[in-house]
Amino acid sequence: MGIFAVLIFLFLGSVESFSTKSQPCHYSKGKTCKPALANAIFSTIAFVLGAVTSLVSGFLGMKIATYANARTTLEARKGVGKAFITAFRSGAVMGFLLAASGLFVLYIAINLFGIYYGDDWEGLYEAITGYGLGGSSMALFGRVGGGIYTKAADVGADLVGKVERNIPEDDPRNPAVIADNVGDNVGDIAGMGSDLFGSYAESSCAALVVASISSFGINHEFTPMLYPLLISSVGIIACLITTLFATDFFEIKAVDEIEPALKKQLIISTAVMTVGIALVSWLGLPYTFTIFNFGVQKTVYNWQLFLCVAVGLWAGLVIGFVTEYYTSNAYSPVQDVADSCRTGAATNVIFGLALGYKSVIIPIFAIAFSIFLSFSLAAMYGVAVAALGMLSTIATGLAIDAYGPISDNAGGIAEMAGMSHRIRERTDALDAAGNTTAAIGKGFAIGSAALVSLALFGAFVSRAEISTVDVLTPKVFIGLIVGAMLPYWFSAMTMKSVGSAALKMVEEVRRQFNTIPGLMEGITKPDYATCVKISTDASIKEMIPPGALVMLTPLIVGIFFGVETLSGVLAGALVSGVQIAISASNTGGAWDNAKKYIEAGASEHARTLGPKGSDPHKAAVIGDTIGDPLKDTSGPSLNILIKLMAVESLVFAPFFATHGGILFKWL
Repeated sequence: MGIFAVLIFLFLGSVESFSTKSQPCHYSKGKTCKPALANAIFSTIAFVLGAVTSLVSGFLGMKIATYANARTTLEARKGVGKAFITAFRSGAVMGFLLAASGLFVLYIAINLFGIYYGDDWEGLYEAITGYGLGGSSMALFGRVGGGIYTKAADVGADLVGKVERNIPEDDPRNPAVIADNVGDNVGDIAGMGSDLFGSYAESSCAALVVASISSFGINHEFTPMLYPLLISSVGIIACLITTLFATDFFEIKAVDEIEPALKKQLIISTAVMTVGIALVSWLGLPYTFTIFNFGVQKTVYNWQLFLCVAVGLWAGLVIGFVTEYYTSNAYSPVQDVADSCRTGAATNVIFGLALGYKSVIIPIFAIAFSIFLSFSLAAMYGVAVAALGMLSTIATGLAIDAYGPISDNAGGIAEMAGMSHRIRERTDALDAAGNTTAAIGKGFAIGSAALVSLALFGAFVSRAEISTVDVLTPKVFIGLIVGAMLPYWFSAMTMKSVGSAALKMVEEVRRQFNTIPGLMEGITKPDYATCVKISTDASIKEMIPPGALVMLTPLIVGIFFGVETLSGVLAGALVSGVQIAISASNTGGAWDNAKKYIEAGASEHARTLGPKGSDPHKAAVIGDTIGDPLKDTSGPSLNILIKLMAVESLVFAPFFATHGGILFKWL
């Protein structure tokens, strides 16, 4: 973070060669704006603020989760309803904490920066973009590092424990069991939290940048200017109302009421939010105003902006439910995958991959539709607020998402503490529902990432003064094709990191089983600390190459090839990254739930495939193990690749526009 902050300062300061003189404005011709040096200083401060907020919220989220998991286990003695409320409430604490702190810090930063910038809103909101960059760069480490950590432990624990030694999951005799349970929190709570926080910060920044050069910014109308922040603040209120439905208005009594209750959360929050947006758009916006649209001002009405936000909000719901259809074992896609386990692991893998590729279709149409509608109505600003619409129910989304690892850990604690079979069944039921909702959360994250990066891309193109991005020029096309390759390179790195870390873990677990006397009998304790150390070291060391790839690509391309090639790279990475991300997370989720479907044996069909330890079950476990790095490392980290490259290009745009494209200047 420190190194990158220095980079931002040096690059942006060098735009006007560190002069402290005021300069003519970039968009508002004839006015003077603050010097580039000020932009460099304030962008750096905003970057540090965003990064620290992201880190703190990830840290607090993990703290809450580790407090809550044991309490959930204890509540499960009284019944499934009590345990659900504990797990859900602790997830909600994290959701609200993140949504509120993100909004609070951003609002404070805008007001404090405003003391220096005064009337120069253009410079002010350009400096604020550093906030999004900070949030996302920390999310990269949370997501990639967390993903490597959790999956190295998970794969290692499963392969030796369940497949070779035939001991149940979360058995205390398994040396990797602690690392596995810690990993759930690192990847799913800190990673997911910082990821959504990054999306949220960036879409706010993208919207603010475009608004600052539209009529809101030119006429200095403060309330409509902060429309993006108003959407988020109404979102917090809407989610507060929604949360009461899960915990206070309706009591959960049976196991099969858990998943519907979580799904109702999504629907209720979306419905309440739609009303909220309508109010804000009506009260907070003038009836008609203009939005900057690549050099011209486009006239927009307030109801059109309401439609932009609403289409993002509902597209998020559609993506969530499609994801659920493809990854929940209540529906035929996962049941087909489970059925294919009869003939071994190979058919399971083929069916799972096919399911993942197929699950991309509807989400892409939903994203395409919301982009078309919002762009037609309000240009790039429309796309940015559509992304904010999708993220406006972030508090509920995160509550549902953080609920998963908490109940997963609760099950682990029940198993390790040797509690009765009945309690383990209850925590398993909570966990199975959590798996599906975690997949829904990943769908949201990927969908919003696509909209966010498009909005950032638009802001970048406006800032770098490119009038059109023409695919037929060689400069742009080479960027496009290289950009489309980046997600594959990135996925290769993250998958390989998980693989090699898991290899170390498997060897360590085998070594302990073979050399520690009395371990299988449960007389002596395994050495948990070594396994935790393997995971920690691997995640910190292995996230440097993928991190460097994402952070350095925009810098190298911008400096050597210039802004046009960079715009191609961003578009290519966006288009190919979204597809891989959706298919990877859904494939992994489906394999995981196919295994759970066979284990639970709830239906006649599932019982013909089971019980645990049968050949179909072993095939399902192999599928699940392959799917782990797909759904928890590569898939979710890709949305950070897409967003981070776009927001970084936007922050460095002034530098690239003045000094970029060295190679093409020589030619």
